[in-house]
Amino acid sequence: MTTRFVLRNVKTTNGNTADIVVKNRKIAEIAPAGTGAGDEIVDFNHKVYISSGWIDMHVHAFPVFDPYGDDIDEIGYKSGVTTIIDAGSTGADRIHDLVSNSKKSKTNVFAFLNISRIGLKQVDELSDLSWLNEEELIKAVTENKNFIVGLKARISKSVVGPNGVEPLKKARKFSKETDLPLMVHIGSGPPDINDVLDLLEKDDVITHYLNGKANNLFEKSGHPLSKLHKAIERGVHLDVGHGNASFSFQTAEQAKEHGIHFDTISTDIYRKNRLQGPVYSMANVLTKFLLLGYSLEEVIDAVTVNPAKWLRKPALGRILEGDSANLTLFSVEDESIVLQDSEGEKRKAAQRISVKGVVINGEYIEC
Repeated sequence: MTTRFVLRNVKTTNGNTADIVVKNRKIAEIAPAGTGAGDEIVDFNHKVYISSGWIDMHVHAFPVFDPYGDDIDEIGYKSGVTTIIDAGSTGADRIHDLVSNSKKSKTNVFAFLNISRIGLKQVDELSDLSWLNEEELIKAVTENKNFIVGLKARISKSVVGPNGVEPLKKARKFSKETDLPLMVHIGSGPPDINDVLDLLEKDDVITHYLNGKANNLFEKSGHPLSKLHKAIERGVHLDVGHGNASFSFQTAEQAKEHGIHFDTISTDIYRKNRLQGPVYSMANVLTKFLLLGYSLEEVIDAVTVNPAKWLRKPALGRILEGDSANLTLFSVEDESIVLQDSEGEKRKAAQRISVKGVVINGEYIEC
């Protein structure tokens, strides 16, 4: 790898242009466009945007689990995402294997620990309360405190079985014991979504908040639930978590109309929905939000600044001299593309976001 290289004539989402100089895996200089000096220069001719490296708050990156698994780097740097957060693929039984896998990968990895010790070995992992072992969970958190950023609870009918909201009550207790926030998957009930919202606190994450299921966060009229407003006021974080069954264009339009804004845009990507859709990639998901009328800056902030703030790692969401070099290069192409949500609805967009390359921990890789 070249010791010092220049990403020349790149654009930021606020309209500025610059040269980004990388040396010894750090951002050495942010120079006026066309002036950066280095051993190697890659000139993007003002046609390519640059941002801090994209962060995906919800992926499934433990490849041995089926159907919810995939290779870290396939859903990471190869798709323009420099940092992924595995959303509860593993519980206490297998978190060490996920940590081991991450050390063999280029992509930066963190994880939400599944509150069920078996993780997604079975997809009804909260149907047996004996799998919610507090002692083993605390041990896993203690041994992996720099890797685990929160706890994951999938609170929908097919996961909890007859247990209703009880697993979430246990998750709340685990959260207090470990001082870690919860990421809560919402979906079909029971339990009722209002009972779920009652248990959420500041910095907890609702993922799949734009799902089109009957038990979602919006009334039939399209208005947000009153308890959703109260949760937002308490500081609960809204995450997209597109996935195979959890993003609806119609719900997204209801949310936008009523000012229910995403905090983070994530994919809930795994092998099947990466290869067969409707997710495909982070770029594909971000393109859907451009189609919905959000600005490019809002969309990119949702995979850079906002997740970095939630992680309490602000350096991951900025481009600043002296910081480690994790960057995403992308363009907005005037090309038509057919986009599909998780309900099967298709819409045609006139523009699409296309990844051109990444800098991952100081290494430039063309995508």
